[in-house]
Amino acid sequence: MSGPVGSEEPLPDALVDPALVGLVAENRWLRTRIAHRHLLDLAAGVIAAEMRLSTSDAAEHLTVLAQATGLSVADLAADIVNAVAGPDGHGPSADGPTGDDSVLKHPVVGRRVRRAAAAAEAADTVGEAARTLLETGLSPWGADSLLLWERTDDGCLRLAGHAGAGAVEAAAWQWIPPAAPEPFRSALADGEPVWLEEGPVGTEPLPGPSARAARALLPLRRRGRTVGLALVGWPGPTAIDATARRTLVGLLEVAGTVLDTAEPAPPAVPVLVDLLDSLAHPAMLLRVPGTAGNPLVEHLNDEAVAALGATRPFADTPLARTLPVVHTGLTRMARRAVGTLRTQRAARLPESPLPGEGAPMVDVRVLTVGEERAVVLWHAAGDPGLAAARAVGRLRSVALFQDSLTGGETVWSEQTYGMFGMDPDESPVPLLALRTRVHRDDGDLLTDLLTTLAEGQTGAQTVLRIVLPDGTVRHVRVAAEPLITGGTVTGFAGVYQDVSTVRRTEAALTATFDRLTALHDQAETRHQLALQLQRAIVPEVPALQKLPGDLVVAVRYRPAAEEYRVGGDWYDVLALPSGKVLVAVGDIAGHGIDSVTGMVALRNAQRALAFTGHSPQRLMGWLNEVTLRTGGGTTATAVCALYDPEDRGLLWSSAGHLPMLLLRDGRARLLDPPHDILLGAVSAFSYREQRTGLRPGDTLLLYTDGLVERRHDGLDEGLARLAAEAERLADLAPDLLVDELLSTATGDTDDDTSIVVVRVPGG
Repeated sequence: MSGPVGSEEPLPDALVDPALVGLVAENRWLRTRIAHRHLLDLAAGVIAAEMRLSTSDAAEHLTVLAQATGLSVADLAADIVNAVAGPDGHGPSADGPTGDDSVLKHPVVGRRVRRAAAAAEAADTVGEAARTLLETGLSPWGADSLLLWERTDDGCLRLAGHAGAGAVEAAAWQWIPPAAPEPFRSALADGEPVWLEEGPVGTEPLPGPSARAARALLPLRRRGRTVGLALVGWPGPTAIDATARRTLVGLLEVAGTVLDTAEPAPPAVPVLVDLLDSLAHPAMLLRVPGTAGNPLVEHLNDEAVAALGATRPFADTPLARTLPVVHTGLTRMARRAVGTLRTQRAARLPESPLPGEGAPMVDVRVLTVGEERAVVLWHAAGDPGLAAARAVGRLRSVALFQDSLTGGETVWSEQTYGMFGMDPDESPVPLLALRTRVHRDDGDLLTDLLTTLAEGQTGAQTVLRIVLPDGTVRHVRVAAEPLITGGTVTGFAGVYQDVSTVRRTEAALTATFDRLTALHDQAETRHQLALQLQRAIVPEVPALQKLPGDLVVAVRYRPAAEEYRVGGDWYDVLALPSGKVLVAVGDIAGHGIDSVTGMVALRNAQRALAFTGHSPQRLMGWLNEVTLRTGGGTTATAVCALYDPEDRGLLWSSAGHLPMLLLRDGRARLLDPPHDILLGAVSAFSYREQRTGLRPGDTLLLYTDGLVERRHDGLDEGLARLAAEAERLADLAPDLLVDELLSTATGDTDDDTSIVVVRVPGG
């Protein structure tokens, strides 16, 4: 591949609705404008940071530069962003090409890549970003498909977005388990692209139109970490030269960032429903409540409805009512599958599943997909169309063989040659010589089969992965019997059966089950760890504290109403060697273990930094850098104050946090904070600080948003209610004041809440 190729032919006019064309064109124009604006904003941001200009002045300067250089504003913007952007768009990095041979150094190609990347970054979803990358960046190089997988915490790959691939293919590749097949495993382990110009050889099949079609697997990185994989596909074998490879690597650097917009993984049942609906044969999802409960039918795919002759939906109905004739046998199989976690099989259920309706169920398989769920797969025996299709399928998937061990020849049926990807004029391969065609990891299975046949002189079967000459891997069941003459094995006879489709279905269901189990176990472990961390760092009712200057401090922490929303609130009150007192509260964005671990990191960092003796302004700047480097992309609000007992002065800074409340002489007043940004938003930000003089008897209240936020009210209303309530309770001691404020709090977002009350003695 030496350069971009042309675009596809347009549809004939007779197939195009003019109104639809207009809507598509309008949508495309809007997307183009959004991407254009995004690219210009990125370049203006670079100029603003380098030249210390406002964003409006930087945008104007960009236009002036474009006029002076004779470039379009978009081309100049692309050059500016390429000059400073590393592989993840956040600056130079070792994650990708940054040397002289980087594709971004070539003006024309670099601009095209940057424009496509900007368009993808402006997309609302990963699927939309994939389509943008394919249409604007990959298709000029002949590619016709792109699949983007996100790497989950438990090592699975989840399909986050795709373009150019069919719905059935996308459903089949929705999940890839942690024990990923080659070449996925190599791409993830080595962190390097895998280029397959003539398709995969000796590995599992990959998404694509044919085994020989070219593919490229590229790791997706963000902040130096592999966060997913991209699979680029071509319609056939394609040479991918060095320029094309650098271009694809540069183009897909943005994909690691757009994975942030991935939709969360769907719940268990929708995942299974989508999978069953993609199958070409009848399938049913059952809920099996224990060993004595009656199974419930949760879903039937269209093929199952047609095979049963059903005219009504069966969702959430007892199996006994749905299939009254055969429910006993199916119930037994389902309970056994769930109880033993092993697939149950039956060659045929003799009766029609419904009284006088439907065809008998044959080749029935029941697979467990959870502690209380099972999938039933089968074929229908009576429908002429289905029967004919199954008969043809059996002819294609079953083949005969006979080997001689006494000098005779090996005989294959016609179907055997097709199963092994060989021409009928080639010599058949004896079972003893099959090792050269078997996947390297299945050699021991073949050895066990031959040992049983030859030494045990008894029949045996196994499933082997056969590697075809074109590199395709096929799952083949081998069932053989020894031919014995005078007590000596003189040959083998048996059948080969192509079970690739069944294996693929079962593997997909197993991967889905493993994924759901892992998610459940992981979520429970992370949740318990989060609770333990939170309770250890921020106890709900710590003891009343007396600090330098006889300062009295009372603190309360109230966990979220729902335990699964364990959050990232923290507070701290600390006497420093200088005689001053650190008082702080903060709130990490989000919930769960990530928020709690982020909270622990920030609180501990703040404690350590406070011992340097620096001002809150400097402490907040350092805390911002800690958030940027350890927070994994999270943000936080915080207020940090230092109280000096010598002059009762309070020096404080705020990073986007709610205003502190001062109670003086029975009146409440909100201390208007500097309008500074959140922690973790921008590097090298200079926070401001203010000084508030406190008087004897003053009470200062620091808190987090769970105390005042309401779902249907503005924040101003919540703050006004807090001020009024604080005035009503102003005469209470600090510990009673915090208890009353918590008990009468108006917040209703089920968020966690921290309150710190500081009372200056005297007055």
